[in-house]
Amino acid sequence: MKNIRFSKVAVALVGSLALVSGGGAYAKHHAEMSSQNIVEKAASTDDFSTLVAAVTAADLAGTLSSDGPFTVFAPLNSAFAKLPAGTVETLVKPENKETLTSILTYHVVSGRFKAKDVMGLIKQAPDGVASIPTVQGGALKASMGSDGSLMLTDAKGGTSKVVMADVNQSNGVIHAIDTVVMP
Repeated sequence: MKNIRFSKVAVALVGSLALVSGGGAYAKHHAEMSSQNIVEKAASTDDFSTLVAAVTAADLAGTLSSDGPFTVFAPLNSAFAKLPAGTVETLVKPENKETLTSILTYHVVSGRFKAKDVMGLIKQAPDGVASIPTVQGGALKASMGSDGSLMLTDAKGGTSKVVMADVNQSNGVIHAIDTVVMP
């Protein structure tokens, strides 16, 4: 299995807690730290089953189970369902592992970035849009939605909303998102 090295983001942020507006059951705030790592939490959550299958197909489960810390913008099953029919089935094929790995690592940031940390970066940005380097090598653009929610814009101009923030795990934090972001 190919080891993927995650470089540290060159921004020191102070960790703290924040609520992010969202919809439905995912508008919760999870301040408590879990003894589970990111992969264990995702595997124990029905709404992340497609993500877990993709992480497994890309051989990233070991890396994302390591000490980290990592911040994962984790697409819900409903986010994967928005992709064109057959996309997920095609991506999890062995011959597409490199593409799948690139997409998945675009959802991962090195370090523990809680919602308040990201919102702080947005407030400091002159244009209200913070650039967040991903371990894939690209960047996500973070901004505030008109409803006060945390929004991500990917390299292709697609947007995703954080619908559940600050799910704190032993090796990082998960923010559930409603759309798969693309490098």
